[in-house]
Amino acid sequence: KQWYQRRVRGVLKGQEVTSGYDGYTSCPLTVGDDTLVLAEFGYDGAILETFPIDQAKPSGLNYWLKKEIMPSLYWRGLIRGTWRGPGFVRKVMRLGMTS
Repeated sequence: KQWYQRRVRGVLKGQEVTSGYDGYTSCPLTVGDDTLVLAEFGYDGAILETFPIDQAKPSGLNYWLKKEIMPSLYWRGLIRGTWRGPGFVRKVMRLGMTS
């Protein structure tokens, strides 16, 4: 069973939800030919950058991610319930550092 199926069944049975959505949002903003700024933040507006680079600077790498990687993550992961967000990637890329 998918994680969301287990969660809905648990809520219907009156079980407490032990985890939830952290508000993560990703906004790929195209700012030029083949470049973009990848704005990532949470509910409170706190910056939640995944990669250890200055994502406020226009980048061809970020454009490539938006064009080649993000559609698969969305259609094959998020929609199907198998992609739970970039938390693990963020932890690996930052070697466990929080900021």
